Amino acid sequence: VPAGGAATRPCSTRAALQGINKPVIDRIIRVDHAGEYGANRIYAGQMAVLGRSSVGPVIQQMWDQEKDHLKKFNELMVAYRVRPTVLLPFWNVAGFVLGAGSALLGKKGAMACTVAVEESISDHYNNQIRTLMEEDPEKYKELLQVIKQFRDDEWEHHDIGIEHDAEATPAYSVLKTAIQLGCKAAIFLSERI
Repeated sequence: VPAGGAATRPCSTRAALQGINKPVIDRIIRVDHAGEYGANRIYAGQMAVLGRSSVGPVIQQMWDQEKDHLKKFNELMVAYRVRPTVLLPFWNVAGFVLGAGSALLGKKGAMACTVAVEESISDHYNNQIRTLMEEDPEKYKELLQVIKQFRDDEWEHHDIGIEHDAEATPAYSVLKTAIQLGCKAAIFLSERI
């Protein structure tokens, strides 16, 4: 016990949280956790339909990266004391249905879904990077590194989708626009609820 009589805690998360813009960080981590959760469910749906097809290993590889992303955001939620969105049960079902539904259109449909979602998420991550850079790039260095890495992974998934004929899907632009509108709504709601 130190001279003052009070025991010290060697690793206080309270000290780590001092000086951060808690509302901004809460929104970022909550929505990113929800997004990675939803992405996991999308790939689970795609694998349920196409897992044994020739594109199964490609989908599995992208899904494995999404699992790592979700694991990291689970850790960040604890470290920053952020509650998850109450919409996770809805994203559980909606993500799986989107993944399976797009996969029922075949390989091209699944890849069109991947392109639409990953493009939306990459844009979203870029907006978050700008926000954190304006706040204080040194203070949020670790979070910035995570978001930049995950944005790059998402863009890689986008490119994989393009390479696997996403744009050849019938009514591609309509499908892409509809999925991206859904992503924007999901982002808006998950940041706030």
